[in-house]
Amino acid sequence: MSLLSNDIVLRPRFQLNLHGSREHILESFEKAQQSPFLIKRLDEHIFIKLDAGQIHFWSPQLHLEIVDEETTTTKLYGVFGPNPTLWTFFMFLHFGVATLFIILGIWAYTSASLNKPYGLQMGLMGLMVTVWFALYAFGRLGKRKGRTQMEQLYAFMKKVLASCAKEP
Repeated sequence: MSLLSNDIVLRPRFQLNLHGSREHILESFEKAQQSPFLIKRLDEHIFIKLDAGQIHFWSPQLHLEIVDEETTTTKLYGVFGPNPTLWTFFMFLHFGVATLFIILGIWAYTSASLNKPYGLQMGLMGLMVTVWFALYAFGRLGKRKGRTQMEQLYAFMKKVLASCAKEP
């Protein structure tokens, strides 16, 4: 799995150059319904995830976008990510922590300007930084827990693309 050597980012991305038309590749994915994979198509987007029996809190899904480059070549953009609901929740938490950090910074600056104690605000700002690191660590933990399923999704995608290349 050399294309997924991305160890730092939480949502690994990749792209492939393929031979064949976009519509032919999209139809191959639609026909490739196989347990435990669920495939949904929306225009030139393909979403591959695992069925309810295989899924856990950190289960990833694979989003593919297939774009025509020329008449004979197609570019496939892929991104692994968590369940969209989980991703939205994590982004909401990050936004909330950032907002609190800014509010505490304004409060600390105001207190310092008025020659009032501001240790509490600085301590809470430090806590917000700690919460940011904790959220990042939880995201990394989730990525590690979903790694085997990510490899399954990638192998399934490669299998479908290989069968697509064999078809006329």
